[in-house]
Amino acid sequence: MAGHSQFKNIMFRKGAQDAKRSRMFSKLAREITVAAKMGMPEPDKNPRLRAAIIAARVQNMPKDNIDRAIKKSQGGDAENYEEVRYEGYGPGGIAVIVEALTDNRNRTAAEVRSIFSKHGGSLGETGSVGFMFNRVGQITYPLTVGDADSMLEAAIDAGADDCGSSEDGHEVTTSVEQLGAVRDALEAKFGPAAGAKLVWKPVNTNPVGEDDARTLFKMLDTLDDNDDVQNVYANFEVSDSLMAKLSA
Repeated sequence: MAGHSQFKNIMFRKGAQDAKRSRMFSKLAREITVAAKMGMPEPDKNPRLRAAIIAARVQNMPKDNIDRAIKKSQGGDAENYEEVRYEGYGPGGIAVIVEALTDNRNRTAAEVRSIFSKHGGSLGETGSVGFMFNRVGQITYPLTVGDADSMLEAAIDAGADDCGSSEDGHEVTTSVEQLGAVRDALEAKFGPAAGAKLVWKPVNTNPVGEDDARTLFKMLDTLDDNDDVQNVYANFEVSDSLMAKLSA
């Protein structure tokens, strides 16, 4: 999309949703609790927990909330959340992957299916669109840590596959296996990353027109609003001019 990744599109839309901060904190807390319950409750010994805490801090989640989420994982009354992934097609034939943490698979599946259906999409079987994405590690840094050339050089030296820089910051891409090692190497040089996690990155992006884009964004927003949904990825491409028009 004129030099910008589709991740920027989703980030751009979320930037105007300050009213959803409470729901965002709830989802971040759920991820922290699940990460701490699945591994050690200490971030330095649990990469997933460490990444979850970093994500929470980026969103200015209060330290008390983070500590409470970790403590909840150690209690006997902690909910048993299950990780599930849904795949399907949205308006304009755009491929969509939805990641959720749920304590009721039937409820979440019904709600996600309904959202797809109401916006002209269709939910498919697991794997129906996954081949259109690569599972990769993604590490992000603000522009203030260094210029594009120095970040690219450091990322490649650390074992990363690529590094792209834009006005939104530096985005380092790694293999799944190398995420932890690259993150540690970059943090030794630049300090804590703004984010470090596994994501689904489209192999190719598909352009959508204005009508499909409007409906698609409504669908993605509705998915974001669902309490069980943690992450949503889609392989759409929208021009900067249309993005500006839709965001006006």
